[in-house]
Amino acid sequence: MKHIKVPGVSKDISHLILGSMMFSPIKFDYSTEMLDAFFEAGGNALDTAHGYGGGDSEMLIGLWMRQRGNRDEVFLIDKGGHPQGRVPRPRLSPEELKSDLDESLIRLRTDYIDLYMLHRDDPVIPVKTIIDYLNDEIGAGRIRAAAASNWQPQRIIDANTYAAENGLAGFVSCSNNISLAVPMEPMWGGCVCVDDAAREWHKESQFPLMPWSSQARGFFSGAFTPENRENGDMVRVYYNDHNFERLARAKKLGEKYGYSAIQVSLSYCLNIPFPVFPIVGPATLTEMDSSLGAMGLELSDAEMAWLNLETDGDPL
Repeated sequence: MKHIKVPGVSKDISHLILGSMMFSPIKFDYSTEMLDAFFEAGGNALDTAHGYGGGDSEMLIGLWMRQRGNRDEVFLIDKGGHPQGRVPRPRLSPEELKSDLDESLIRLRTDYIDLYMLHRDDPVIPVKTIIDYLNDEIGAGRIRAAAASNWQPQRIIDANTYAAENGLAGFVSCSNNISLAVPMEPMWGGCVCVDDAAREWHKESQFPLMPWSSQARGFFSGAFTPENRENGDMVRVYYNDHNFERLARAKKLGEKYGYSAIQVSLSYCLNIPFPVFPIVGPATLTEMDSSLGAMGLELSDAEMAWLNLETDGDPL
């Protein structure tokens, strides 16, 4: 698997990032089998969060790293500041972020996190307050770099401008949603999807993106048709004529090259003309193989535009 350098990050990062939301010590054998398979295939980047499974994801990763003795080989991405319990707003004060980070480090059985992301944004809190706190943690060695998840581009620009003007470390990447299927609205409240303006900003700035739901929660898997409306969230977010046309085109292009539609959809993300590190969440080893296999498909500019309905006709 290709590893890519991100400015401001010490380790090169595998082009695919493995999501770990469903991993847990309760499912130890399954979870460690998935992690082992990803690393055996050349992956090194794991995505977790303070809130995943009430801490189960972090605890499982910590146990696995301790058992394998491979902490130095892992590029560990963690997130904090998500709303929780009786605090329905993003928890981005330095005190709240420190509380999350303290717990995460204990669960992960490590003394540092390679890339620490803010899981949501709270525009009420000045970027100065946030950047100053994150730099304190970088200085203490508890995090190596910082990023933003579900932040609008302008807030990232404001934060990085403040950091640059004050000789501080800014955000090195963000984790907003992008996929071949274009959502009509975010799947969850407070989340941010990459619109046309944001896509242009990423392209011009080459600011790295680590998108969640990069395969549109299985929209291209064959499980979803216009007639099957059992999943209300999928209907709400993805069900429209444009996305089903994208699905039809992904199937057709996949048939030409010997790939499935969902592999084509992941290859689409991998071939976007700015640094994109899709977060994938395979539920089985078969799905893992599918995601890894998608890396072998390179798409031309004409094919990319056709898949995204930017051109008519048939480039095949």
